[in-house]
Amino acid sequence: MNHADHVNLLRGGIPNGGGVWADFGSGSGAFTLALAELLGPTGEIHSIDKDRGALREQEWAMRDRFPGAAVHYRAADFSHPIPDLPPLDGLVMANALHFHRDKLAVVTLLKSYLRPGGRFIVVEYNVEGGNFAVPHPLSFTTWEELAGRAGFANTTLLATRPSRFLREIYSAVSW
Repeated sequence: MNHADHVNLLRGGIPNGGGVWADFGSGSGAFTLALAELLGPTGEIHSIDKDRGALREQEWAMRDRFPGAAVHYRAADFSHPIPDLPPLDGLVMANALHFHRDKLAVVTLLKSYLRPGGRFIVVEYNVEGGNFAVPHPLSFTTWEELAGRAGFANTTLLATRPSRFLREIYSAVSW
């Protein structure tokens, strides 16, 4: 996948530019860069990942492609509370939830950072069976059920893309 694919996976879940968003499990920043493009110069992004090296790599890429973007980088484990995170208009979790068995606890914690009406965009492999690299994937159907259990009233499939790795990748938004 390339930058245009990342943008297209998120596009339908971000109604307007601007706002305060976070990318949880952001890694080297493929979806953080997509957020920067979609939010524009009035957006603010909190990029959260455990890997400080990946965050540094992401910061360099962001300065190169979107030098005016307001991005805050934080090395943290998103499965534990993150102090001082502002209320979010939305959040992205791309290819990170499949590392956790207790997905409901993670989703519930992340939902607590959202303002009322905030949006949770998930990007995941649309399969139920995993492998060594994607140990606990969740299909769109499973995400829809999980989002409802976490208290989201609405979930919509945004986009799908073929994946050489595990058949198909999808994005969905819940609010």
